[in-house]
Amino acid sequence: MHSAVFSVEYIRRLAVFVIPILIFFSCGRKYNTQIPIDDAIDVSRIQREVLLRVNQEFIEEEMQVIETFVESKNWKMEITESGLWYEIYSSGNGEKAVTGSTVTLEYTLSLLDGYVCYSSEEFGTLSFRLGFGNVESGLEEGVLLMRAGDKARFIMPPHLAHGLIGDADCIPMRAIIIYDVELTEISSITE
Repeated sequence: MHSAVFSVEYIRRLAVFVIPILIFFSCGRKYNTQIPIDDAIDVSRIQREVLLRVNQEFIEEEMQVIETFVESKNWKMEITESGLWYEIYSSGNGEKAVTGSTVTLEYTLSLLDGYVCYSSEEFGTLSFRLGFGNVESGLEEGVLLMRAGDKARFIMPPHLAHGLIGDADCIPMRAIIIYDVELTEISSITE
């Protein structure tokens, strides 16, 4: 089991969001805690702005971590608009994956430190229908860039993988994950 380490920066950012909420709700029931509607709208807007700013800082930090990692491996990766890092390092000659088709993958899912969370060697191949949200959004986005027979690697920041909470098993909170995949089969779209 891989353990998560909280950085001082992470705790500081979390405190910026949590402390105002605690103060807001610590006003006990014995006091009149009703807020005029105009003030409530302003509080909600401020909380939303703080949350958006903190999330943006997390994303920028994660992208820097990924960039440093990719440079250390000397991988030639591209980045999609959503933030998915990908590299198709071996080209197949099969049909292109499209939304609605069922795909089968040989895969290894690991963390940046090399810890292998899941693999087809241990759990069997992974099959899913594209466009139905049964897997990480980053994996679905990456597979849609592939053809049958392609081998690729995808690096997914948490917002494209398992988010803030991980998977409650092998993937820790806010984990950046790496998928190394081979698209072995594409089944035609069925109506």
